[in-house]
Amino acid sequence: MVVQQYRDGGGARAARALAVAGVIAVTAGCVGGGGGGGGSDGSGQRAVAAGRPLDVLGRAAGVLAEAGGAEARTSMETAAGGTRVTIRGEGTYDFRAQMGRLKVVLPTDAAGADDRRPITELLAPGALYMKNRGAGVPDDKWVRIDTTALEDGNLVTGGVTDPMAAAELLRGAADVTYEGKSELAGVTVHHYRGVADLNRAARAASPQSRGALSAAAKGFSKDAVPFDAYLDEEGRLRKVRHRFSFASEGREGQEAAEVTVVSTLLLYGFGAPVTVKLPDEDDIYTGEIRQG
Repeated sequence: MVVQQYRDGGGARAARALAVAGVIAVTAGCVGGGGGGGGSDGSGQRAVAAGRPLDVLGRAAGVLAEAGGAEARTSMETAAGGTRVTIRGEGTYDFRAQMGRLKVVLPTDAAGADDRRPITELLAPGALYMKNRGAGVPDDKWVRIDTTALEDGNLVTGGVTDPMAAAELLRGAADVTYEGKSELAGVTVHHYRGVADLNRAARAASPQSRGALSAAAKGFSKDAVPFDAYLDEEGRLRKVRHRFSFASEGREGQEAAEVTVVSTLLLYGFGAPVTVKLPDEDDIYTGEIRQG
């Protein structure tokens, strides 16, 4: 049941279009959805239930940083021209250090092979590292991508939205409806539905996330990002689904098509230990990466 609706400005702005190749060809792999466990002592109920939705969502990233590490499952579904591709993955993420390690699986029909190994992705502030990337990259080498230089800030390019970036996007919430309580994997959660503004989120983000979100605010054709967020009674984000839209660059003689990417993040196992060791420079591939 809808309890109350809150509005706080926002809007959409035309910007440079992001090519659909950036979702699949650049990353060659990514992530999936799933449930989560974990309990709550209910001590945070007042903070969630009694707070203004805009304030609750604005605090979500900070609450996760206080929680430290968590297990994560992700999915990213891309729809373009009647074709749907879903990329799945799971791993752990440290919200204090804003670093994570995920195993990402590209579906067989998208990868063009049925024996493709999962891609390992390391997430760090301003950078994405990928191993088992394929496309001419040696198996023992990593690819490093500067996420602040990507037109989407790696919100979709890597096939997974960085968990901290997903939470930081909620700082840009401009139009929020509280949908009431529900249950997610045995945990009571509060459901919020709204629209986040990329520019607003970038301005309010932590310094580590600001560069990537600022790039996304310039690169997407729409600033407005619809979302559904589910927070437990301690204010921790348990699930969030974002719907990104952009125009792909059509092939010669074809018109550009509207592409929709639905990115879902589930968090559970709060307090889980997270170990992320970034590759040495000698282990990073600097040669040419095949496209297509």
